[in-house]
Amino acid sequence: MSKLFVFDHPLIQHKLTYIRDKNTGTKEFRELVDEVASLMAFEVTRDLPLEEIETETPVAVAKTKVLSGKKLGLIPILRAGLGMVDGILKLIPAAKVGHIGLYRDPETLQPVEYYAKLPSDIEERDFFVLDPMLATGGSAAEAIASLKKRGAKNIRLLCIIAAPEGVEFVQKAHPDVDIYVAALDEKLNDHGYIVPGLGDAGDRLFGTK
Repeated sequence: MSKLFVFDHPLIQHKLTYIRDKNTGTKEFRELVDEVASLMAFEVTRDLPLEEIETETPVAVAKTKVLSGKKLGLIPILRAGLGMVDGILKLIPAAKVGHIGLYRDPETLQPVEYYAKLPSDIEERDFFVLDPMLATGGSAAEAIASLKKRGAKNIRLLCIIAAPEGVEFVQKAHPDVDIYVAALDEKLNDHGYIVPGLGDAGDRLFGTK
């Protein structure tokens, strides 16, 4: 079974308070999501492999460490996932960015892929799937399945807020994919919104209703 990591870092929790606040405007909301994504990336990349090289300082030759060529890819789920990309790219500027777009079929209520543009060397990369909200889990599970069928082997899911129902759904569908969240909330309501949550992340990021 995949693991669930809930980040309790004080900076993440502090910023999350203002992300949740209904009075936080679009500009500040966007900046906070960007910052929390950066802080989450710092934690998620803790186990990236290193290799030793020699670096000449002004004083002497030092044995130093660099990332050992691990290729990373960021896959935001359109559109809300876009809000997390820049914050992670600040720390990992060499990461390639792909996009997956999904909509919910009004009759079956199942997610349907309408767009996918992914790095060409997909089998060589570790992927972070990005979506601020893990509600029912349907979209995240479908995006992960889309990556897998194109050859992706190592995938992690990064969300800011998750509902227990969404976590359970993704873990059952993809027991090999670890999930990283800033907060695990109480439940989903009858409309599929996370409670207490933060409302609609896409609308709050882009100023739409």
